[in-house]
Amino acid sequence: MSKSFEKYQKRRLLASYLSVVLSITMVLLMVGFLGLTVLKYRNLSGYFKEKVSVTLYLKNNLKDAEKTGLETFLKEKEYINKVHFVSKKQAAEDFSKDIGEDFLTFLGDNPLKSYYEIGLKADFVNPAQLIYIAKELEKNAIIDEVAYDAPLVDLLTKNIKSIGFWLIVGASVLAFIAILLLNSSIRLSIYSKRFTIKTMQMVGATKSFIRKPFIWASVRLGLIGAFLASAILLSLCYKVNDKLPALALLEDKQVLAIVVGGVFAVALFITAFSSFLATQRFLRLKTDQLYF
Repeated sequence: MSKSFEKYQKRRLLASYLSVVLSITMVLLMVGFLGLTVLKYRNLSGYFKEKVSVTLYLKNNLKDAEKTGLETFLKEKEYINKVHFVSKKQAAEDFSKDIGEDFLTFLGDNPLKSYYEIGLKADFVNPAQLIYIAKELEKNAIIDEVAYDAPLVDLLTKNIKSIGFWLIVGASVLAFIAILLLNSSIRLSIYSKRFTIKTMQMVGATKSFIRKPFIWASVRLGLIGAFLASAILLSLCYKVNDKLPALALLEDKQVLAIVVGGVFAVALFITAFSSFLATQRFLRLKTDQLYF
């Protein structure tokens, strides 16, 4: 009978540990996901900002030397990410494809202009910077007009700021909830051993001696949960990166290292701190209070 009871106790203990590890893993996975979202937010917003293009329409009868000089001028600007030249002839062909007919057959002359389509770096895509950039480029003698979608830039800037604010608020709230859940899981696991804690105290064990094994046990469970959460998170990043390579989730190794390191740091801190508080609470209780 003692052997069967011992097996029952082992199964119960194993089930308890498994439950705590799963709880820790799920909570840390959520923390890791939130951390990754916040850290990659700049990359995501930059991805959409760099889709905004500025068109530089050139004056007619442009010489090759002037074109080369303008290209050199543009590539030296710190705010320009890419430069693409479209000739007058190519512009006419593209426009004909868009409207589905050759408009030159009845116009006779090509009224379109050669132009440069430039992409800006994400940090410079905002209304104030674009106004400054447009004024600077318009000073160039061979640039006839600078055009960009100002309403789109305004809307994009406002939406990115709004999303960023609510993302931080939401991440903070969810992180707080995650920490509470993790703390509750640890406290419940120690609650089941409250009589053991009190028995050790009654036979003369010091508080630090009693706390130490419980803290180390919780920390070990936290490390296992952190390892599992990190493995699942990296696997999800790999899958998402295959479907949406533009997000570049696996390219920034520093961000991934920060997220994984943060998951392990949260696991260590919360498990150790929660275990300390839980054991301290039961050490302060009287024997008759353990039943409530």
